[in-house]
Amino acid sequence: MSDVSETTARERPAPTLNYPFEKGPQDGQAIDIAAGVKWLRMPLGGPLGFINVWAIAEEGGWAIVDTGMGGAETMHAWRDAFDGPLRKRPATRVFVTHMHPDHVGMAGWLTRKYDVPLWMSRLEYLSCRSLSADTGREAPSDALRFYRGAGWDEDSLETYRTRFGTFGKYMHVLPDSFHRLVDGQEMMIGDHRWRVVVGSGHSPEHACLHCPDLQLMISGDQVLPRISSNVSVFPTEPEADPLSEWLASLARIKSQVGDEVLVLPAHNDPFFGLHARIDHLISGHEQGLLRLQDLLREPKRAVDCFSALFRAKITPGLLGMATGESLAHLNCLIGRGLAVRETDANGVAWYHATA
Repeated sequence: MSDVSETTARERPAPTLNYPFEKGPQDGQAIDIAAGVKWLRMPLGGPLGFINVWAIAEEGGWAIVDTGMGGAETMHAWRDAFDGPLRKRPATRVFVTHMHPDHVGMAGWLTRKYDVPLWMSRLEYLSCRSLSADTGREAPSDALRFYRGAGWDEDSLETYRTRFGTFGKYMHVLPDSFHRLVDGQEMMIGDHRWRVVVGSGHSPEHACLHCPDLQLMISGDQVLPRISSNVSVFPTEPEADPLSEWLASLARIKSQVGDEVLVLPAHNDPFFGLHARIDHLISGHEQGLLRLQDLLREPKRAVDCFSALFRAKITPGLLGMATGESLAHLNCLIGRGLAVRETDANGVAWYHATA
């Protein structure tokens, strides 16, 4: 299960970023990023291969930031980490940037193993609890209507029915309470003060952590150096405009976080060049919106829009992600008054440009 767009995204050539580390940590290893901050990797299936997680030294142990996908393989990796580079010192608390299983999947296990609190934004915690409650349920009629309206055929809908309700299988059960992270909140983690910087669009209330003293920003999936975060519309909120939220969040992060920071992303490697990367991400999506608007000179369904947004052919395994991204761009155009949606007698939505 991946929550980021990969090589299918039609991005312009990326700016030259500075990657100060020749390679990342290997299994059972950690790399010192700054005084008291360690970089570890947890295994992750699929093309991404791993997720970056972070350990910050505190009195009595380590504050952990992001946790990896739930499951036995990641559990063994964490045990090796605590027995090895974390020098048998326990977790003191667990921070999670957002609700996706590769970030929150082991949070329940870590907090229970070490009897420590979970720190998370409210919307991420509650959204995660809500999605976990769908585990084992049949696909709801609203969701089937949503994807049929986007242009899915019966085979694709049947695949969705089969796979629905698996979110909770990728994570340990969350603790029943949490400590809330709020935008602008400042707190001591170890020897330094960190500030919460919240973004939205990729997830409801994504919490980055910025430490001005160390010139670091743990960015989660909000800013990634080589791939673009998935920004999608889902059946639970079909009229949502997450792309506008995400673009505004990126601009706000650029205005609040200096370009001198070393960005610690969830995927790929730590890098310098935050502002250039943000500019590139924003301009790339704006170019995609222009291509999409041009495509909509003739009415199109959501599934007809992939060519304007993605380089490669969308395989069945990427259909859900691609459909969600396309709807995010379509809803953004509608919100800007540049497109309209009409639904035919079969419940299929058709979009066309207004100019």
